Amino acid sequence: MPEHSEPEFDRYAQKYDELLRDPIRDRFAADGEFFFTRKWELIEAWFARTRRDLKSLQWLDVGCGQGDLLRIGSPRVARAYGCDPSAGMLTGCEGLEVRPQPDPAKLPFASESFDMVTAVCVYHHVPPEGRAGLMNEMARVLRPGGTACVIEHNPFNPATQMIVRRTPVDADAKLLTAGMTRRVMRKSGLRPNLTEYFLYFPEGWYGKLKGIESALSGIALGGQFAVFAGKGTP
Repeated sequence: MPEHSEPEFDRYAQKYDELLRDPIRDRFAADGEFFFTRKWELIEAWFARTRRDLKSLQWLDVGCGQGDLLRIGSPRVARAYGCDPSAGMLTGCEGLEVRPQPDPAKLPFASESFDMVTAVCVYHHVPPEGRAGLMNEMARVLRPGGTACVIEHNPFNPATQMIVRRTPVDADAKLLTAGMTRRVMRKSGLRPNLTEYFLYFPEGWYGKLKGIESALSGIALGGQFAVFAGKGTP
């Protein structure tokens, strides 16, 4: 999941799940799968809204980490790939199509290779001065008419702020707002179309309160946000 310099996340790889543990996070969901399931729900809803068939798409997950989102989404698309600067994290991607990313600022794929490119909780590990370069790379590998999706922690949510401060793998984190994300996307030639806030309710409540969470998706208080953007045709 996180994109970062290789040595640091190689050190985290063997105990990654343990290092993510936090009392608030653990009460919110029984395990990490819920967080990735919610992210994939948003992606599926976006493509349903835009009437595009996920099963026909080539997808790249940037900073894929141990492949949590890829495992959920890969059966639902034509082909799925991941990349990450950390070889240690990629050892958890057995059975998935992933590539090492020797240069954190460069994606190891040809231009216009994908219909969808995602970056999930990646950019808060990227120094602010490096975000435009990585977004340019996401735009480069995206086909005209394709979709870029950036999902990040919401700095306006107090619980999120507290969890990030206490999580060892987020020691270097510099959270960005949805507005900052949209600005970086626009500078890379992408057109933001939708911003959604989510993770308002814990796993045990979400099934019954899904409609309320959907109604709150435009309010900047959910634990995380997703920004969807398109790449225009030439």
